[in-house]
Amino acid sequence: MKVLLDENLDHRLRQHLGSHGVFTASYKGWDGFKNGKLLQAAEDDGFDVLITGDQTLLFALIHRLRGDLRRV
Repeated sequence: MKVLLDENLDHRLRQHLGSHGVFTASYKGWDGFKNGKLLQAAEDDGFDVLITGDQTLLFALIHRLRGDLRRV
């Protein structure tokens, strides 16, 4: 499983996620990406999970899902 840690989390969390492929947003060069851009970058790069402490990210995800559902 490919896991992305958002920049607002301590990178040392990586060591607690076992054998998963864990990357930080900083490592990927995605520092400062706003919510929508971060979601798109993570999806484009094949991440399965995004772990964040950013509570506003939920609103960006809902907005994105609504857009996807309109295209169906």
